[in-house]
Amino acid sequence: MRTARADRPVRNQPLENAWYAEPPDAAIEAFATQADGLDPAEASRRLASHGPNELPAPPRVHPLLRFLGQFNSSLIYFLLLAAVAAAMLGHVIDATVIVAAVLINAIVGYVQEGRAERALDAIRDMIAPHAVVLRGGERHSVDAREIVPGDIVALEAGDKVPADLRIIRARGLLADEAILTGESVAVEKQERQVAADAPLGDRFSMLYSGTLVATGQVIGVAVATGAQTEIGRISALLSRVSALTTPLLKQIDHFGRLFTWFAMSMAAAVFAFAVLFRGYAWVDALLVVVALAVGAIPEGLPAVITITLAIGVQRMAARNAVVRRLPAVETLGATSVICSDKTGTLTRNEMTARRVTTASGETLVTGSGYAPDGVLESGSPTDQARDRLFLAAHLCNDADVVERDGQWQVVGDPMEGALATLAAKGGLHAATIREQWSRIDEIPFDARHRFMATLHEGPGGQRRVFVKGAPERVIGMCRALARDGSETAIDTDDWNARIAHAASQGERVLAFAEMPARPDTERLSFEAVQNGGLILLGTVGLIDPPRQEAVEAIAACRSAGIAVKMITGDHVGTAAAIAGQLAIADDPMAIEGRDIDAVSDEELREIAGRVSVFARTTPEHKLRIVRALQAEGHIVAMTGDGVNDAPALKQADVGVAMGRKGTEAAKEAAEMVLVDDNFATIVAAVQEGRTVYDNIRKVIAWTLPTNGGETLCVILAITFGLTLPMTPVQILWVNLVTEVTLGLVLAFERSEPSVMRRPPRRRDEPILSRFLVWRVVLVSLLFTAGVFFVYEYAMRHGLGEDAARTMVVNTLVVMEIFYLFNVRYLHTTSFSLIGAMGTPAVLGAIAAVAALQLAFTYAPFMHSLFGSAPIAFADGLLIVGIGVVLMVVLEAEKAAMRRLMPPAAAAF
Repeated sequence: MRTARADRPVRNQPLENAWYAEPPDAAIEAFATQADGLDPAEASRRLASHGPNELPAPPRVHPLLRFLGQFNSSLIYFLLLAAVAAAMLGHVIDATVIVAAVLINAIVGYVQEGRAERALDAIRDMIAPHAVVLRGGERHSVDAREIVPGDIVALEAGDKVPADLRIIRARGLLADEAILTGESVAVEKQERQVAADAPLGDRFSMLYSGTLVATGQVIGVAVATGAQTEIGRISALLSRVSALTTPLLKQIDHFGRLFTWFAMSMAAAVFAFAVLFRGYAWVDALLVVVALAVGAIPEGLPAVITITLAIGVQRMAARNAVVRRLPAVETLGATSVICSDKTGTLTRNEMTARRVTTASGETLVTGSGYAPDGVLESGSPTDQARDRLFLAAHLCNDADVVERDGQWQVVGDPMEGALATLAAKGGLHAATIREQWSRIDEIPFDARHRFMATLHEGPGGQRRVFVKGAPERVIGMCRALARDGSETAIDTDDWNARIAHAASQGERVLAFAEMPARPDTERLSFEAVQNGGLILLGTVGLIDPPRQEAVEAIAACRSAGIAVKMITGDHVGTAAAIAGQLAIADDPMAIEGRDIDAVSDEELREIAGRVSVFARTTPEHKLRIVRALQAEGHIVAMTGDGVNDAPALKQADVGVAMGRKGTEAAKEAAEMVLVDDNFATIVAAVQEGRTVYDNIRKVIAWTLPTNGGETLCVILAITFGLTLPMTPVQILWVNLVTEVTLGLVLAFERSEPSVMRRPPRRRDEPILSRFLVWRVVLVSLLFTAGVFFVYEYAMRHGLGEDAARTMVVNTLVVMEIFYLFNVRYLHTTSFSLIGAMGTPAVLGAIAAVAALQLAFTYAPFMHSLFGSAPIAFADGLLIVGIGVVLMVVLEAEKAAMRRLMPPAAAAF
C-alpha cells in the first residue's frame, strides 16, 4: 500500500469562521454572550435578525409547469408523430400504446424530478426539534428553530445537536458524526482548539448540527445556525448540483431526432416521386407514404425500452437493489468506476478484536461481529497477562452483547461491545464475572485524559483498578509490564513498534493495565490512577473487518473492467489497510482530503484515475472526485449513507444510497437504494444493468431491420413501378402482430455468460454501433430479397395476387421469428440446445403469432379485412425454409465477425 501526496505543498485553507481553531473564550466574546447565556430579549432580537434555525426552502416550480415540462423532448415529439401516423391509418392499438408510453414517461419524470427538493427537505428534517439553552442564567427547553448565534446550549447522551457548537465544557463526550464524516466510531470531543487546517473529522472542539451525542455531557456556544451550519452548507452545495441526463436518454434523444427527420424526408421524397413520376393520385400516394412511415418508424420501440427497464427494476429488486429511476438501470450497466464508502458497505460495520499483544507475544482472534464464536490462535497456550487483559476488557466496559432473534447485537459503544465479545471468546462468562467483581467506582472516558478506569471488589474482598485507553497514554502511566506472573521493565520503543504495526493493518489499538487498590478504597481519582503504579497487561487491536462478499465483488468488478475507489471520512491508515485487504488494486494508492485541496481540478482528473483510496474527505472533496472522474469520460456510480454524501450522490451518474443505515437525505438524492447495504449488491445490479442494455440493443437490432425490410420493399416497388408486394393495411397487420408479441420477448432475456467479462462501454458510445448499422442494412436487404422472391414465386406459379401477398406477409413474419432467435445471443452462437429451446416468453410469443397468422391465412373474415387468401401446405414449407436459410446466413455472418473483428467491435 502506498500513500500518495500531491507534488506541491498543501495549502493552509482555514474556514472564514474557524472557531475550532480558537479558544472557547474567543467565541463567547465574539458573540457577546456570557457563561449563563443570552438575555431573553437579546435572543429575540437575534432571532429576528438571523432568522429561524432552519434550512431555507428552495423555490418551487408550479406542479402544472413541471408536468408540461416532461413533454419538452425530441423523443416525445418523435413518439407523438408516430402516434399520429398510426392513428391516421386506423392503427388504433399502436397509437394507444404510444400515447400511453408518453403519459407514463411524463408521470415518472414528474414524480422523479422532485427528488432534489425532497433531498433538501430530508436534510432540513435533521434539525433537532427541541434543545436546552441557558438564557438569563436559567435553563429553557426551546424549539430548535429559536436557537440563535451566541446561545449557550447544554446537551447529554442521546441528544441531537441542534446547531454548530463551539465546545465550552465537556465530560466524557463522544459524538456520532457518521452522517457528516462517514467514520464508524464515535469521535472524542474536548474543549481545546485544533489546527486551523484540520479536516472536518478532526475538529474535536466542535459539535455539528444533525449529529448525535453518543456519551457524556457538553455545554457549547452556538456559532452557526440554519443555512450557516455545516449541514446548511451541504444543503446549498446539493441545490447547486444539476441532475445528469443518463447516457441512454441522451442516445435515444439523439436517435429520435435523427430518425424522425430521416423518416419525414424519406416519406416526402417517396410521395413526390410517386405523384410526379409514377402517376399516383395524391390521396393514394399519401396513403402509401403514411403506411411507409408507420412501417419505417419503430413506434413501439420506446415502449419496449421502458418495459425492458421495468423488468430490470424488478430483477434488481429481487437482488436487494431498489431502483428509484428507470434509466438508472441501464446506466448501471455502463458504470466504469464505483466510488464506495468504506464503513458498512465494504466492511461489516461491526468492530471486532483481531489482535491481542502481551509480553509473551501475539494472539490472533478469529470470528467477526459480536457473536462470541472464535478461536484464539497463539504460540503460547497459557498467558496469565492475556487472561488478566480479558478480565480488564470485560470489567472496564459499559457495553453488553445480547442475542436477539438469533443475531448478536451490542448495547452500547461498538468498540466496547467488541471487547465484551473478546472476553467471552477468552472463556469469561459475563454474568458470573460481574457478580464476582462488583464495580465500586469509575472514571468515565474523558477526551482530555484519554482513558477509562474502574474500581472493583473481587473474590476474597480484594480491590483492583482496571484501566483502558489510548496506548501511548496508558503505557505512559505504567511503571512495569506483566510477564508470566511477574513484572518486568517496559521497552517503550518495542511497544510503539508493535502498536504502529497493528495500526498499519487498519487496527484501532487500545492498551489495558491494572493495579491493586487498598481494601478501604471507595473513590477513584485521576491522580491515584496516574500515579498509583499501573501494570501494563497488553494491547488489543480492533478492526471493522471487510465483508467477504465485498472481496469477491471487487474481484468481479476488476474482471469486468470496473475500477473501485474508496472514498471515506476515516483515517488514511485505516482506509489504506482495508483497501489492501479488499484488493481494490494491485498496488492501491491513498491520499487525504487535504491533498485534494492542494491541486486544481485539472490535476485532480489525473490523480483520481490512479488513486484508489481517498481518506478524510469532505462533501466538497467527494463532489470534486466524482466530477474529475466524469471529466475523464467515466460513468460513475457513487455509494453513500450520510448527509455529506448527498451532493456527490446527486452528481454521480448513478447515486446508490444505503437502505439500512442511510439517511433520508442520501436516499432522496440517489437513484438506487441498497436494501442490505452490501457492496456485492451493487455488482449484482451492474450485471443486471448490463443485461438490460444488452436486451435494449437486441430489441433495436431486431426492430430496425424488420421495419427496414418492409420499408425497402415499398420503396423499391414504387421506384421501379412494380406492384406493391403488400398493401398498406397488410403492413399494419405485420407491425401489429409482431411488435406486440415478438417485439416484447427480448426484454425478458437473461444475462449472457460473458456479461461480466466485458469492459464497460464508453460514455459516448452510440446506440447504433457500426456493426448494428451494418446488420440493419444486411438484414433489410435479406428481408427484401425474401419478399420479392416469394412474391415472384407465387405469381409465376399462378397463385394470384391475393395468395402471393398472403405468402409475402407470412414470409415476413417467419423471417422475423428466425431472426429473433439469431439476436437472442449477441456474443455467441444461437445454434445451441438452450438457444433452440427459447424461453417461455419466446415460445409463448411464437405460439400467439402462429395462431394469428393461421387466422390471417385461412379465416374468411380476415380475407375480407386484409385481402388475404389460403395457401397450400407445400408453400408453407417453402416459407419456413426461407426462415431457416436466413438464420444460417446470419449465424455464419456472426461467426465471421467474431473471428475478424475484436470483441467490442463485433458486438451489437
